[in-house]
Amino acid sequence: MYIRSYLQNNRMTVALTGEIDHHEAQRAMKIIADKIDAYAPQRCTLDFRDVAFMDSSGIAIVIMCVRRMRELGGKLILCNVQPQPMRVFDAAGIQQIAEIQGGAQYE
Repeated sequence: MYIRSYLQNNRMTVALTGEIDHHEAQRAMKIIADKIDAYAPQRCTLDFRDVAFMDSSGIAIVIMCVRRMRELGGKLILCNVQPQPMRVFDAAGIQQIAEIQGGAQYE
């Protein structure tokens, strides 16, 4: 997995690329948590445009981000979620804790 991020106007976007499994989720959580802690953004957007596969460990990334952003009084947004990861998020009820924008419909 490849992770790139940028910060603009106190809004951080984190673009994820590749597959998210247990090993990659652990690494991603560390990287993203460090960025949230360093920049304390008002809003954090996780861009799933280039994530074609994700197992349930991807849910841990979202939960960690939601917790960190709530501690800061900020908001987490998920965007461009592809069909397979969207099924995982739907099954977990992620829409209850995070806003999803521009998600793809199921295949």
